[in-house]
Amino acid sequence: MNALHGWYCRSGHWRRTVEGRLLPWALAGADLGADVLEIGPGPGLTTDVLATRVPRLTALEIDAALATALRRRQGAVRVVEGDATAMPFPDASFSGAVSFTMLHHVPTAAAQDRLLEEVRRVLRPGGTFAGSDSTTSLLFRLAHFRDTMQLVDPGGFAARLGRAGFRDAEVRVAKGAFRFRARR
Repeated sequence: MNALHGWYCRSGHWRRTVEGRLLPWALAGADLGADVLEIGPGPGLTTDVLATRVPRLTALEIDAALATALRRRQGAVRVVEGDATAMPFPDASFSGAVSFTMLHHVPTAAAQDRLLEEVRRVLRPGGTFAGSDSTTSLLFRLAHFRDTMQLVDPGGFAARLGRAGFRDAEVRVAKGAFRFRARR
C-alpha cells in the first residue's frame, strides 16, 4: 500500500465505515460458522469487528510488518503471516472465510484465481466464502497511485468463483463496491 492508502486504512473514518456499513452489508445473512479465516486484513480494522462476531478467527496477512502489528494489538485472533495463493493450512480447516477490499491488491487475475482456489481448499464442505471489494472511480484510482491495483470485474466474479469450485455464487453491486458470497 502507498502511504495515503495505508493512512486511510487505519483512519477513524474507515473504522466507522467498516463497523457501520461495510461489514453489515457484506455479511448480511451469511453463516460463517464458528471457525473463520480472514484473508488480507491489512491494518486489521475489519479484524477488530469480526473478532467480536465469531468464536474463532484466524487472520492471514502477507505483509510481515502488518501481521506483526496485528498480532501484538489483537490478542484474541490467531494471526498468521502467509500468502493467500499458497495458504499454510490443511484442507477443510475453516467453517467460513472472508476478505474485504483486498482482492484488488492481488497483482494479477491469475493470482486472484489461485487465491479463490485456495479459499475453496481450506473451507469445509458447505462452508461460506463472503466479502467485498471496490469498484473503480477517480478517487479510488488516485488512492492507489503507485500501489498494486488489479481491479476485479464484479460482472464476471460469480463465474470465477464457479471455476474455482464454489457453488451458489452471488454478487451484488452497490455504489463504489460489490459484495460476494459462495459456498464450497
